[in-house]
Amino acid sequence: MFDKEAVIKLCNDLSKNTLMTTLEIEYIDAGEDFLTAKMPVNPRVHQPMGLLHGGASVALAESVGSAASIMFVNPEKQEVRGIEISANHLRSKREGTVYATARIIHKGRSLHLWEIRIVDEEDRLISLCKLTNMVLPRKS
Repeated sequence: MFDKEAVIKLCNDLSKNTLMTTLEIEYIDAGEDFLTAKMPVNPRVHQPMGLLHGGASVALAESVGSAASIMFVNPEKQEVRGIEISANHLRSKREGTVYATARIIHKGRSLHLWEIRIVDEEDRLISLCKLTNMVLPRKS
Protein backbone atom coordinates (compact mmCIF):
# COMPACT_ATOMS: atom_id res chain seq x y z
CA MET A 1 0.00 0.00 0.00
CA PHE A 2 1.30 3.44 -0.95
CA ASP A 3 2.14 5.70 2.00
CA LYS A 4 2.25 9.30 0.74
CA GLU A 5 3.43 10.83 4.01
CA ALA A 6 6.24 8.27 4.38
CA VAL A 7 7.48 8.99 0.84
CA ILE A 8 7.49 12.75 1.41
CA LYS A 9 9.28 12.35 4.75
CA LEU A 10 11.90 9.99 3.26
CA CYS A 11 12.64 12.37 0.37
CA ASN A 12 12.95 15.38 2.68
CA ASP A 13 15.11 13.41 5.14
CA LEU A 14 17.46 12.22 2.37
CA SER A 15 17.86 15.81 1.19
CA LYS A 16 19.30 17.17 4.43
CA ASN A 17 22.76 18.78 4.08
CA THR A 18 22.72 18.50 0.26
CA LEU A 19 22.20 20.78 -2.72
CA MET A 20 18.47 20.43 -2.09
CA THR A 21 18.94 22.12 1.30
CA THR A 22 21.00 24.90 -0.31
CA LEU A 23 18.29 25.54 -2.92
CA GLU A 24 15.51 25.17 -0.29
CA ILE A 25 13.83 22.37 -2.23
CA GLU A 26 11.04 20.73 -0.26
CA TYR A 27 9.04 17.65 -1.26
CA ILE A 28 5.35 18.35 -0.76
CA ASP A 29 3.21 15.76 -2.56
CA ALA A 30 3.43 12.21 -3.85
CA GLY A 31 1.30 9.62 -5.57
CA GLU A 32 1.85 6.14 -6.94
CA ASP A 33 3.31 7.56 -10.18
CA PHE A 34 4.44 11.10 -9.31
CA LEU A 35 6.41 13.24 -6.87
CA THR A 36 6.19 17.02 -6.40
CA ALA A 37 8.66 19.44 -4.84
CA LYS A 38 8.73 23.21 -4.50
CA MET A 39 11.58 25.71 -4.61
CA PRO A 40 11.52 29.43 -3.79
CA VAL A 41 12.66 31.82 -6.50
CA ASN A 42 14.89 34.44 -4.90
CA PRO A 43 18.41 35.83 -5.41
CA ARG A 44 19.87 32.48 -4.25
CA VAL A 45 18.67 30.89 -7.54
CA HIS A 46 18.88 33.92 -9.85
CA GLN A 47 21.20 34.40 -12.81
CA PRO A 48 22.82 37.85 -13.25
CA MET A 49 19.72 39.35 -14.91
CA GLY A 50 17.60 38.61 -11.81
CA LEU A 51 15.75 35.65 -13.33
CA LEU A 52 15.49 32.02 -12.24
CA HIS A 53 18.71 30.36 -13.38
CA GLY A 54 18.18 27.50 -15.83
CA GLY A 55 20.70 25.45 -13.86
CA ALA A 56 18.60 25.85 -10.70
CA SER A 57 15.56 24.62 -12.63
CA VAL A 58 17.53 21.61 -13.87
CA ALA A 59 18.79 20.91 -10.33
CA LEU A 60 15.17 20.97 -9.13
CA ALA A 61 14.07 18.68 -11.97
CA GLU A 62 16.86 16.16 -11.40
CA SER A 63 16.28 16.21 -7.65
CA VAL A 64 12.57 15.44 -7.91
CA GLY A 65 13.00 12.90 -10.73
CA SER A 66 15.78 11.02 -8.94
CA ALA A 67 13.88 11.02 -5.65
CA ALA A 68 10.80 9.75 -7.48
CA SER A 69 12.74 6.72 -8.75
CA ILE A 70 13.40 5.78 -5.12
CA MET A 71 9.67 4.99 -4.87
CA PHE A 72 10.16 2.11 -7.32
CA VAL A 73 13.32 0.49 -5.97
CA ASN A 74 14.42 -1.24 -2.79
CA PRO A 75 16.81 1.36 -1.32
CA GLU A 76 18.51 -1.32 0.78
CA LYS A 77 19.50 -3.22 -2.37
CA GLN A 78 19.42 -0.63 -5.17
CA GLU A 79 20.66 2.88 -5.97
CA VAL A 80 19.47 5.41 -8.52
CA ARG A 81 21.74 7.50 -10.77
CA GLY A 82 20.63 10.19 -13.18
CA ILE A 83 22.32 9.53 -16.53
CA GLU A 84 20.70 12.11 -18.81
CA ILE A 85 18.61 15.23 -18.38
CA SER A 86 17.26 17.70 -20.90
CA ALA A 87 15.35 20.89 -20.26
CA ASN A 88 13.41 23.43 -22.25
CA HIS A 89 13.01 26.73 -20.40
CA LEU A 90 9.80 28.31 -21.66
CA ARG A 91 9.04 31.19 -19.30
CA SER A 92 11.11 33.34 -16.96
CA LYS A 93 10.47 33.85 -13.26
CA ARG A 94 11.84 36.55 -10.92
CA GLU A 95 10.26 35.73 -7.56
CA GLY A 96 7.76 33.48 -5.88
CA THR A 97 7.78 29.70 -5.94
CA VAL A 98 8.12 27.04 -8.60
CA TYR A 99 6.71 23.53 -8.36
CA ALA A 100 8.23 20.50 -10.08
CA THR A 101 6.22 17.34 -10.64
CA ALA A 102 7.93 14.22 -11.93
CA ARG A 103 5.67 11.67 -13.66
CA ILE A 104 6.91 8.28 -14.75
CA ILE A 105 6.95 7.65 -18.50
CA HIS A 106 8.83 4.32 -18.48
CA LYS A 107 9.52 2.12 -15.48
CA GLY A 108 11.91 -0.66 -16.43
CA ARG A 109 14.04 -2.84 -14.19
CA SER A 110 17.21 -0.88 -14.94
CA LEU A 111 15.98 2.42 -16.46
CA HIS A 112 13.34 4.92 -15.42
CA LEU A 113 12.25 7.75 -17.70
CA TRP A 114 10.57 10.78 -16.12
CA GLU A 115 8.87 13.90 -17.42
CA ILE A 116 9.24 16.81 -15.02
CA ARG A 117 7.02 19.86 -15.41
CA ILE A 118 8.10 22.98 -13.55
CA VAL A 119 5.25 25.45 -13.10
CA ASP A 120 4.64 28.67 -11.20
CA GLU A 121 1.94 29.43 -8.63
CA GLU A 122 -0.60 29.94 -11.43
CA ASP A 123 0.28 26.60 -13.10
CA ARG A 124 2.06 28.33 -16.00
CA LEU A 125 4.76 26.13 -17.50
CA ILE A 126 8.26 27.44 -16.69
CA SER A 127 10.37 24.46 -17.82
CA LEU A 128 9.74 21.04 -19.29
CA CYS A 129 12.39 18.45 -18.50
CA LYS A 130 13.10 14.80 -19.22
CA LEU A 131 15.28 12.67 -16.95
CA THR A 132 16.64 9.16 -17.41
CA ASN A 133 17.71 7.30 -14.28
CA MET A 134 19.68 4.08 -14.10
CA VAL A 135 18.90 1.59 -11.35
CA LEU A 136 22.03 -0.08 -10.00
CA PRO A 137 22.70 -2.69 -7.32
CA ARG A 138 23.75 -1.00 -4.07
CA LYS A 139 27.41 -1.48 -3.32
CA SER A 140 28.21 -2.80 0.17
